[in-house]
Amino acid sequence: MAPIRPRLVLALAALMVGTLMAAPTRADAPPPADHAITVTPGRPGPAIAPTMYGVFFEDINNAADGGLYAELVQNRSFEFGPADNRTYTPLTAWQQTATGGATGTLQVVDDAERLNTRNRNHLRLALAGTGSGAARFGIVNSGYGAGMALREGARHDFSVWARTDAAAGTPLTVELRTADGTAVSAPLGITVRGDRWTKYTGTLTSRLTTTSGRLAVTAAGSGTLRLDMVSLFPRDTYKGRPNGLREDLAEKIAALKPGFLRFPGGCLVNTGSHQAYEAPNWERRRSYQWKDTIGPVEQRAVNANFWGYHQSYGLGYYEYFQFAEDIGAMPLPVVPALVTGCGENKVTDDPALLERHIQDTLDLIEFANGPVTSEWGRKRAAMGHPKPFGLTHLGVGNEENLPDAFFTRFTAFREAIAARYPDITVIGNSGPDDSGSVFDRAWQLSRQAGVAMVDEHYYNSPQWFLENNHRYDAYDRHGPKVFLGEYASRDNRFHNALSEAAFMTGLERNADVVRLASYAPLLADVDHTQWRPDMIWFDNHRSWGSTSYEVQKLFMNNTGDRVVPSRATTTPAVSGPITGAVGLSTWATSAAYDDVEVTAADGTALLKDDFSAGDTRWTRTAGRGDWAVRDGAFVQADTAAEDTLVTAGDTGWHDYDLRLKATKKSGREGFLIAFGVRDTGNHYWWNLGGWNNTRSAVEEAVDGGKETLTENGTTIETGRTYDIHVRVRGRQVTLYLDGREWGRFTDDKAAEPFRQVVTRDKGDLVVKVVNAQATPARTRIDLGTAKVAPTARLTTLTGAPDAVNTADDQPVRPRASTLRGVAKEFTYTFPAHSVTFMRIRAG
Repeated sequence: MAPIRPRLVLALAALMVGTLMAAPTRADAPPPADHAITVTPGRPGPAIAPTMYGVFFEDINNAADGGLYAELVQNRSFEFGPADNRTYTPLTAWQQTATGGATGTLQVVDDAERLNTRNRNHLRLALAGTGSGAARFGIVNSGYGAGMALREGARHDFSVWARTDAAAGTPLTVELRTADGTAVSAPLGITVRGDRWTKYTGTLTSRLTTTSGRLAVTAAGSGTLRLDMVSLFPRDTYKGRPNGLREDLAEKIAALKPGFLRFPGGCLVNTGSHQAYEAPNWERRRSYQWKDTIGPVEQRAVNANFWGYHQSYGLGYYEYFQFAEDIGAMPLPVVPALVTGCGENKVTDDPALLERHIQDTLDLIEFANGPVTSEWGRKRAAMGHPKPFGLTHLGVGNEENLPDAFFTRFTAFREAIAARYPDITVIGNSGPDDSGSVFDRAWQLSRQAGVAMVDEHYYNSPQWFLENNHRYDAYDRHGPKVFLGEYASRDNRFHNALSEAAFMTGLERNADVVRLASYAPLLADVDHTQWRPDMIWFDNHRSWGSTSYEVQKLFMNNTGDRVVPSRATTTPAVSGPITGAVGLSTWATSAAYDDVEVTAADGTALLKDDFSAGDTRWTRTAGRGDWAVRDGAFVQADTAAEDTLVTAGDTGWHDYDLRLKATKKSGREGFLIAFGVRDTGNHYWWNLGGWNNTRSAVEEAVDGGKETLTENGTTIETGRTYDIHVRVRGRQVTLYLDGREWGRFTDDKAAEPFRQVVTRDKGDLVVKVVNAQATPARTRIDLGTAKVAPTARLTTLTGAPDAVNTADDQPVRPRASTLRGVAKEFTYTFPAHSVTFMRIRAG
């Protein structure tokens, strides 16, 4: 995409009124670009639902265990194993410890003496009774990450389930330690008595502050001691709730003032087996099923996490509902539809299993809303919440790539829910992308069936968000409403946040169509991250908001209740041809390329390579793939390597034809044919046989973030040679496969850096302006009303486009100020790279 050039118009300095609190401009800075905003307050705009913006929680990036869930002990019930992560064992995070010459053995067992059938493993200690009077043998837990974060004077609630065959009982000593073994709390003494499982509790107070704390549990004497559910919680959980949430993370979420809380996923919802956790099926890769996650924590099933670690389910459906209530958010759970997504793409054809999941969903609604006299309402009351949670919305399915199979099952859920709970809004979805064949078919089925709301998901480049502000302008005002359940620009720099802010002005302008929206993912452990970008980052003792968090908070705290119609001048983009070199790549696939030719539009040869002279004309990216000339072709042989791009040619090339032959040798996918390559993060590529060889598409990469421009369901056969032709003319591209036109597109959308929306919040007009360009935006503002207060409250986010908020430095933070000289018409200069909210009292 060509760079953006500011529009040049006559200066509007003569229209300036009063003293404006604009940021000063450096003498060597470029002159301001001139804009105008015209507000029409007398014409009603769409109402904005109080639930417009919310948060989406998924247990990704250690967001639950080791994150929002305040439990400090990792692997508290000794259930970790290779099913969760190939590096895990039942003693992950545990170490043996001994003092005073004590000896013994440790063994994690699953036998008839287990705590219960859903918590199968426990730790058996064979105590030898050796050593001095102070001899102790036992275990130490290292917590998550660097250790347990302990604060001087802070109290911690300890609990353990234990039993012993020692007739006189087994004395336990529990204490907090540093990493080197130094005790940092007074010892807690507990005597385990009897060979029946019993819960023991106590309190530990740290004597110092450390981020590498440990929990030690040691025993004296001899005999067999069994331990399970070894737990340590800070007393200061969010709102003081037992089995509660980490206070600083919960407070940052609450500070957003979210209108809804979507949970528990995400890919967690619909991946893995849909079978129940019951004998003889002790499956550890099941879809997320809500009944596994309620009741006493020691009786909850565990599960392997889709994102490569373990789920204890200590943070379960009851805790999600409770948290939503605590922060004033509408609960919005999502249940599996028996069609897997997120790359699995499998359909479960089992009518009895489908019926069981539908009944589970009906039971979920009863759990949330039923009276205490109902079966599941009684279970909710037994957990401590007699009052119903007030569930009104429920999602079925998540990012299914098989729209027809999904919709058949979705319809069965929807009809059953409507028959029993007609007031519940049942939400469908449109797959994992913003466009394409899956998206179109899913929306077609939803429109035809009169579905109330469709959940859209997309993660794209900043360029895409700047280009697509008007995405929802053309949506059917009488069709299904949109729940934008997951979206983000692919990075965490301020430039990404600015592009998201620009896009959000379009969401608000279309509040009659886009009824719910949530950035995703919400949380990320800085040391254990499966996905980026993320909104809130944390380690074991600190948390901080990304630049996108600051944007989301600004919009969510100043939404308003109605859109006020307004319009603004635009900045036209420079139009020019697609330029760049060519490239070859693979993704988890071995492929051979040959007879590569690039010719200019006039027939001039730019590149011709049959690899008979080697591969010297191609530039590799270090560490990506195993490229070599083999049997007269250029071959990438590593089937595990991803994004193996090699390039040739000139970045100034334009209006050319790229032809080549490609053969898949082995692996999961097909070919990646690149053109318009400016560097490894900025290019187009034709992804043939992508997404585990389920479909094909052209993607544009801008600074590493990708968006889909056109696609279809083409798959690639192993061993077959394909003739590939890419024709680039101006900004139009036509693609041919084996001599037939495969598809075409024109990449000519303007990336508008100046966006605005105006809303009414009770008696205030809130003028929200995003200036994502490097030039200040001198703007004439016409409020369209004679009665306005002479001052306005400003909240501004500014920063360098590459700025990133970190634990030690948050350069992008809101700045409050007062703007004087406000009138019906006035001029204000919005800083370069800024988001500004101007709150004006208007009559």
